[in-house]
Amino acid sequence: MKIRLSVTEFEKEVEELLEQAVASVCSKLGVRDGEISVTLLGDHEIQELNLSYLSVDSPTDVIAFSLHGPEEAVVGDIYIGYQRAMIEAVEREIPIEVELVRLVIHGTLHVLGHDHPDTNERYRSDMFLLQESLVKELINRRYSG
Repeated sequence: MKIRLSVTEFEKEVEELLEQAVASVCSKLGVRDGEISVTLLGDHEIQELNLSYLSVDSPTDVIAFSLHGPEEAVVGDIYIGYQRAMIEAVEREIPIEVELVRLVIHGTLHVLGHDHPDTNERYRSDMFLLQESLVKELINRRYSG
């Protein structure tokens, strides 16, 4: 599985953590073949993407595009709104690295075909429960050793 990151705003350690996040989701779900890219964007850039592709004229925290067909190797692009991620991390009182892991895992699950309702029901969806389990597993593994 090839993972490509564009993370000019953060340290190498964060880049490695985000690569681990994508790899852990793919490994857990049995995906071995493909390429997923992760790009961190500012509010303006992610707002432009959101407007162009989802017709929503506001910045967001994560946008994911699955670019492969049903029987093809996984190909996808994940865009993280790092300014939104920083705000959400402050609101949740968690390190920015944990919020970035959550968003990368969320985007990876979307690339792999998972979805959730657009209402508050999302927090009880199978995708959300899997996401939070994967975040907890990766963060615990990262900081326990």
